[in-house]
Amino acid sequence: MNSRAELLAELDHTDRRTRALLEGLSEEQLAVPCLPGINPPVWELGHAAFFYETFILRALDGSAAAMPGYDEIWDSFEIQHADRWASGVVPEKPRTLDYYTRMIDAVRERLETQALSPQDQYLYKYAISHQNMHIESLIWSRQSLAYAPPPSQVPPAAVEDPEPLGDARIPGGVYPIGMPGESADFATKDFAFDAEKPGWRLELESFKIARTLTSNRAFLAFVEDGGYEDKGAWSTGGQRWLRDIEERHPGYWRRTDDGWQQRFFDRWVELPLDAPVLHLSFYEAEAWCTWAGRRLPTEFEWEAAARGPEGLSYPWGKEQDISRADLDGTGLARASTQAFSDGESPFGCRQMLGTAWEWTSSAFLPYDGFKVDMYPYMSILQFGDHKVTRGGSCASSSCLVRNSYRQAYQPGRRDVFTGFRTCVS
Repeated sequence: MNSRAELLAELDHTDRRTRALLEGLSEEQLAVPCLPGINPPVWELGHAAFFYETFILRALDGSAAAMPGYDEIWDSFEIQHADRWASGVVPEKPRTLDYYTRMIDAVRERLETQALSPQDQYLYKYAISHQNMHIESLIWSRQSLAYAPPPSQVPPAAVEDPEPLGDARIPGGVYPIGMPGESADFATKDFAFDAEKPGWRLELESFKIARTLTSNRAFLAFVEDGGYEDKGAWSTGGQRWLRDIEERHPGYWRRTDDGWQQRFFDRWVELPLDAPVLHLSFYEAEAWCTWAGRRLPTEFEWEAAARGPEGLSYPWGKEQDISRADLDGTGLARASTQAFSDGESPFGCRQMLGTAWEWTSSAFLPYDGFKVDMYPYMSILQFGDHKVTRGGSCASSSCLVRNSYRQAYQPGRRDVFTGFRTCVS
């Protein structure tokens, strides 16, 4: 579990990133339209503050409500998504920012001065992780709304290998899945959410998996071959999804007289053919696989390819190293699929953490022995009708991702930074 110094550093870094994402938005930009995949940015701020207040200050110290009468506004269980836009419901930014600042300061002071039990460590880590999930949603909201890229962006990583890398063969055998411990086991060495627990071991048959994410170049071949019009490539669910959208290409693509372009936040750029294809639904990834004679990996195949038989925490080893992946809203998935060679998994797979959430063929279901954590919204509301994505994205925070981390999205969703890699048996 993280030390006091590590938690303080993580809290401060999270606070700075959150403020930077909001400070750059004008009053007009803060008034975002009501869309399914985003929230009003000011509500995001108040919700993060409420989470700290509820699960740390009230739970551990019995503190009184800092904004009496507003629990139902900040609690995502209580307020319906559309109601977050209702006039006069969410306080203006100055008042919400004051509430957020008071809660962050109180949590920071408590963390600096109070005894740190294993339960305290777990709750701090949980609340900080929760806020980082909302940092990711603030970043994909900027893409959805054609706002400027986040201020954290840096030039894309260089490409070391110009030649295609092909498949890695994953030998049959027994592989560790998930993380040890239960939600009530605060003494567990490594933090994990309830959907990652309890850890177990699974025997897998040998298979091959692509060493890289699927590129824009590869997906463009499907588009130009009439893949969106080929009913044989689409499942029943995929055909239903196709009827509900207008485009016959990935989201944020357009064809011009000069060729294909991609919208990168607030500007249109030439489609980067060697970069990973992004903002795809599960159905689009599935259809490409059918067209190409490939398939999506199961989430367990993906985890085995990322962790190896030793059960590494990260593809490259046991310690976090953010220089080996596109995370924290930095590279923003602009590098080639062949970049980050120093972040390879034991089997030579690249960019398994960061860059793009990778669709798998697996439904999001609990592991045997699952016990719900302190915040059910993280897991049980998604069980059954969501698909598992793995690996995090370019917008994910490095403090969140690890090889066992599971995220769930509805299969028709494509506003998130989702992509895929493929398998063959």
